[in-house]
Amino acid sequence: MHHAIARWAAASAERALPIFEELRPRDDRPRAAIAALRAWERGELPMTACRNAAFAAHAAARDANDAGAMAAVAAARAAGQAVAVAHMFNHAPHAATYAAKALGLHGGEGARDAERVWQWQNLAPELRSMGFPKGM
Repeated sequence: MHHAIARWAAASAERALPIFEELRPRDDRPRAAIAALRAWERGELPMTACRNAAFAAHAAARDANDAGAMAAVAAARAAGQAVAVAHMFNHAPHAATYAAKALGLHGGEGARDAERVWQWQNLAPELRSMGFPKGM
């Protein structure tokens, strides 16, 4: 279950990454965080490396915050929370929430709501209580 929720968190965060990359195309820390989570899921990277990648993604979010780009901040936070799932699965809903927030800030409420529906539909029913602890 841990790996399945990690894959979902990565997919959710990855959908918001273009928002960050549009503003900061040379900053690969959030994308590297997603890559680290996928490597952990395959057994190629230890959890401690994922924690470091999470810290780096959150540092990228702080840097974007300095530029006043709140959608990009949320996208980087989504990546940071996603990679932190390697440490504790309960980071997954935060990754999804930040991804939806990024898409909403970038494209409006409809984009946010569509993302939440996508997230619900792409999470196995037996994992929905983990991904959406307060329900849809």
